Parts: sequence; structure tokens; C-alpha cells
Amino acid sequence: MELQDYLRILRKNWILILVVTMLGAGAGLAYSVVATPTYSASSKVFVSTSGGSTVADLAQGNSFTQQRVKTYADLIGTGAVLQPTIDALHLDLSVAQLRGRISATSPLNTSVIDIAVTDSDPVFAASLATEAANQLIAVVEDIETTETADGSPVSLSLVQEAEVPQYPVSPQKTLNVALGLLLGLALSIGIALLRAALDTRVRGERDLERITDAPVLGGIVFDPKAKQRPLIVHEDSMSPRAESFRTLRTNLQFLDAERAERSFVVTSSVPSEGKSTTAANLAITLADAGARVLLVGADLRRPKMAQYMGIEAGVGLTDVLIGRVELGDAIQRWGRSELFLLPAGAIPPNPSELLGSSLMESLIAKLDAQFDVVLYDAPPLLPVTDAAVLARLVGGTVVIVAAGATHHHQVDSALASLETVGAPLSGLVLTMLPTKGPDAYGYGRYGYVYGEVAAK
Repeated sequence: MELQDYLRILRKNWILILVVTMLGAGAGLAYSVVATPTYSASSKVFVSTSGGSTVADLAQGNSFTQQRVKTYADLIGTGAVLQPTIDALHLDLSVAQLRGRISATSPLNTSVIDIAVTDSDPVFAASLATEAANQLIAVVEDIETTETADGSPVSLSLVQEAEVPQYPVSPQKTLNVALGLLLGLALSIGIALLRAALDTRVRGERDLERITDAPVLGGIVFDPKAKQRPLIVHEDSMSPRAESFRTLRTNLQFLDAERAERSFVVTSSVPSEGKSTTAANLAITLADAGARVLLVGADLRRPKMAQYMGIEAGVGLTDVLIGRVELGDAIQRWGRSELFLLPAGAIPPNPSELLGSSLMESLIAKLDAQFDVVLYDAPPLLPVTDAAVLARLVGGTVVIVAAGATHHHQVDSALASLETVGAPLSGLVLTMLPTKGPDAYGYGRYGYVYGEVAAK
């Protein structure tokens, strides 16, 4: 994935990202509100050595003191210090319980021991820090005293008693909210990326490029009223959707330039991807450009072409193939244009065999000779083999892919079915492209067309 793919994912999931991020910040704030505040109080003990009148003696004593300070600080967690502290304060705590609340550190190159106590009771924290310092002084002096007469060579002094803290050290509301915000943001982005990874639907041209090297001939925007007005080129010629079909017409005219015949099977992977409406509107635009066009209803299972075009569907392709009527009697002219229609006719019991027969092959050659462009509205590729069989005879296939509805594996399987029978793939057309959002028709290669038409 490239940077623009990640940006598209973030733009597409911005509501999810915003909500989860705010929930994370809210969780941090809620924790700060319900958490029990804790206070920290500290006392300071200064360590010095006695004796020494010369500069060398003082320097040696100072070095000795700094070396011993770390050892003295470690004594704060021992029972020798904590048990007397418990007895002096009359605490109902064990040495192990008290050890978790008290700590001692010594700043580097100093002779000072900082004794810190953290507790939910600020007064208790201050009392414990001071008493622990006093008990540490007593224990060290007792340990360091080797001869009673000489006393201890090390002197510990309480230079700062612990003060009662006024403000808690935790929870830190600002920090918790910031951490919640960052965690929520990270989680929401992870969810967005996971959704994108698990979403196998084709969203745009970049998704098709990962499946096939076949060209994308155009994109058709989504029209919520497509069922009410399927022939948008005829009913609203200035709409962005109508302009999409004209763009498709232009691209189709330069497609398969090495083929003398300009005939194509229009199909899709699964039903309801807009293949019939695409074939009908494309035929109208080709006729408007001056070409002599024939639209053939080659879906012999669920024909829709005659219904969309508003013509009589009683006689058509099947009747011609079985010799019931002549080709000229079955073809109908659409208005005064150069668009001609050959409906499906009666539904036969063996559509695949009929479309793959030598009679159909002969008919295809005859139609190629009579018309500039012939479009065959065929069934979807995955449910039945009709379109693949017909595409092998016609020599060109345009596969319709509905953006946001068709899955990658469906397109891949449909193209594989064409490859299996040796039917050439001319290109793909994206339909039902959204007009808003990161996957919109206005983003990518079709944006200029949409912007120009929308401005009219």
C-alpha cells in the first residue's frame, strides 16, 4: 500500500477514529476522577564522617561517605529499619506491606539520602517519611559503631523533615487524558487498517490493478434513481453519469485496435452490477457519435434489455438461431437513431449450448459485417457459463465491476473463467462509484470529467 492508500483509509474512517480517540481521552479522564489520589512526602538525611584535620583527610572522608551512602539508602527497605518504624507509629502493617510504600535514593556524587513515602493519606506519608529517616539514622550508627568509646565514624543527620503534601502526585489528570488520547488514536487507526485489510470489496481502479493488468475503461457514478431512469444518457444527457458513458464510449473506440470487428460482450461477475444499463447507455452514446450500433440481448435466462429500451420482446435472438424468423424481421430500430436492437426472444431450455453453437458463430460474423459496433448484453460470468462461451466467439469482453459491492475473489474468478475458455478480456468498467467520500468519483483519474460536468 502507498501513502495515498493510507490517507484514503484514514479519510474513510475519520468518524471511527474521532469517536475512539475521544473515548480514549474520556477513559483517561474517568480514571483520573475515580482513582484514589496518592500523596508523596520526603525527608532528607545528610551523611558525614567525623575526624580529619588535613585537606587529604577531608577528601578521603568525603570519598568514603559517597561510597557508603548507596549502602545506607538500601537499608531503608530492611526489617531493621521498618520494624522499629512500625512500632514507633503503632501501625497495623507488616514489614512487607510497608516496604511497598517507602523508598530511598541518593543523588549522584552527593552525601544526601532522600526518603520518599507514597500514600493516600498525606499526613501519614509525612509522618512515615520522618520516622523512617530517624530509624535509618539509628540503625546506621548502631552498625557503624565498632568500639563504644570511639562511637560511630559516620554521622547521619536529619536535615529536612517531611512536610505534609498539599497536592496529590497521582492521578495526573492531564497526563492520563493525553495517554488516553494517544492510545485511542492508535487503537482507532489500527481498527481502520484492520477493516481495510479484511474488506475484500473492490473500491476503485487501484484495487483492480492488483487483480489484473487489463485496462480500466471508465467509471460510472452511482445513481440512486438508476432503476427509475436506466437510460440516463437519453433522459439527462448533461448529468455526470451521462458524461461517464461518453467517456467510456471514447475509450472503447480505441480498444482492441488490432481487431477489425468492433463487437464486445458486456458482462459482469455477479448479478446486479449494472451490466445491462451500462450496455444500453453505451450503445446510445455510440449511436449518437454516428456509429451504426446493434445491441443484442444475449442474456437468455433473465433478459432485461428489451424492458430498459422499451421495445417488443416477443421475438428475438433465440427465434433467429432456431430459424423461426429472419434476422431482419427480429432486429428493431430504436427511434430515428442508428441504434438497432435484437432482444433475447423466448427463453430456451439450453442457453449455453445455443450461445456456443455454430449457428451463433455464423450469426456473429453476419452482424459484424452489417454494423459498426455490436454489443452483447450477456449474463454474469460466475453463475453460468453463457457469457464465457459467447465471449470466445465474439472476441472481445468488457467486464462490469460494481464498486463497493463486488469482492476481489469474485472478479478474479470471473476473469479466470474467461481465461479458461480462451476468451480475450478487453477491459473493465467500474460502476456505482460514489460521488462523495474518499472513494468518490471525484477522486482519481475521473475527477476532471466530473468537475467539468458538475460546473455546467
